[in-house]
Amino acid sequence: MALQIMKLAVEATSSMNTNPVVERYFYYTNRLLTGPNTLKIDTKCFFDSTGADVEALPALTASNSFFKVYVNGVLQMDDLLSYTPGPPGNGNLTIIIPEESDILPDSPVVLEISNFYPNANTTIYT
Repeated sequence: MALQIMKLAVEATSSMNTNPVVERYFYYTNRLLTGPNTLKIDTKCFFDSTGADVEALPALTASNSFFKVYVNGVLQMDDLLSYTPGPPGNGNLTIIIPEESDILPDSPVVLEISNFYPNANTTIYT
């Protein structure tokens, strides 16, 4: 018999689920905000998708989450935003309003939080 490379006979199948949990919180500005300025929105000022008051802003899952902020329907730049989870008095969203920018009264602010809870399963057949 000729020389040959010996190999393992192995098959594997994998499945992965990302399991996203997306939550949205809403707020309306109550006055004209002109930059340079900062808008800090406390947890108690937000309402959820059902119109109910928000009891606490959720924590972001480490390395598996992100948040987006829309002001008047426009996605905002990350470096203008700061997010702190928690109940009223602790949790908040802070938006930096740069010079020569403004936010009009009654502008909607939408905070969207996405947390992912992935799981994977691999079966190896030999």
